[in-house]
Amino acid sequence: MNPSPATESGVIAVLNAGSSSIKFALFERRTGGPERDGPLLFRGQVERLGLEPRLSVKDAAGKVVAERSWPAGALDHHSATDAILECGQELLRGRPVVTFGHRVVHGGTEFAAPVRVDPAIVARLEKLIPLAPLHQPHNLAPIRAIARTAPQLPQIACFDTAFHRSQPAVAQAFALPRALTADGVRRYGFHGLSYDYIVRRVRDVAPAIADRRLIIAHLGNGASLCAVNGGRSVASTMGFTAVDGLMMGTRTGSLDPGVLLYLLKERGFDAQAIEDLLYRKSGLLGVSGLSSDMRTLRASDAPEAAEAIALFVYRIVREAGSLAAALGGVDAVIFTAGIGENDADTRAEVSAGCRWLGLALDEARNHRHEGRISRDDSPVSAWVIPTDEERMIAHYAGEALA
Repeated sequence: MNPSPATESGVIAVLNAGSSSIKFALFERRTGGPERDGPLLFRGQVERLGLEPRLSVKDAAGKVVAERSWPAGALDHHSATDAILECGQELLRGRPVVTFGHRVVHGGTEFAAPVRVDPAIVARLEKLIPLAPLHQPHNLAPIRAIARTAPQLPQIACFDTAFHRSQPAVAQAFALPRALTADGVRRYGFHGLSYDYIVRRVRDVAPAIADRRLIIAHLGNGASLCAVNGGRSVASTMGFTAVDGLMMGTRTGSLDPGVLLYLLKERGFDAQAIEDLLYRKSGLLGVSGLSSDMRTLRASDAPEAAEAIALFVYRIVREAGSLAAALGGVDAVIFTAGIGENDADTRAEVSAGCRWLGLALDEARNHRHEGRISRDDSPVSAWVIPTDEERMIAHYAGEALA
């Protein structure tokens, strides 16, 4: 992609790097008028990094405009970024990119807002790798690749933890010695870019509840709940790491620390085996023994699949009760992310478990993929609002250039 001075109009490119994929999106940048967030141009991803990588890109209408695949092991995150840059240049046909926005999972206690990246910032973010060892290195790899290819191009880091920095100190603390807390062992919360987007989107979709007490359910392969009051994070189910809280696709969610001590002392697990168990072999996959994909489990007749779904829903309902207590009551529940947006059965089961909060679901509305899904007379309303982390990152990247 051709870089351009930040003062010119052009394209904002967004990269959202995970452990085995890099999602990306290209947005038109608007420099005048009250609405700075420009329309989506293209969205795609390189997936299956480390296996047999493949790239797929769609335009704003959802039409596939580019596809490519590579043999096993051909790409790492650096070379995948290069492939994205090459593909983007072909699609944009000379239109200049003015900045890159990046999702960075961990900002620690230091970064509470997006920041323009330079070598010193990268060095500080590298120090946070021990707090997010499965995410942070992959988030930083595209930043380094672009700095190597186009060092003059501004890059903006946007943090998944930043939205939760508004939480009261008591919500961020563990009952640990103060020295450990001072060293950064505290609750951070994640999925903040998603929650930030939803809070802003609520003001358009349902302005009457925008400043009320909300429980937002980000339910996907990674899953969490966030309590929001007045547009600010009050509490989150995720804590020191992104493995805490809800049961997820392959992650355990909350687990008695004594289980880990038992596995270490009595079952011969080492640190790597514990990491594999917590992050890759548990959750829906571990309980069902079949799949981490909710669609596969819903289609299965195996009792283990039903048990995995039941546990997933139970943990959501139980944590929703905890967040209701943190909020002092609830005015609305919002479902988002892959499962939250697309699985009406999960929404129905969670809503049934939250009847005691005053949530009454409308069965017909619940088959929508967006909008209100509760009855008009429900004291607590329920909504489906699709999330868009890439759009949120593009917004912040555009603001940084203003």
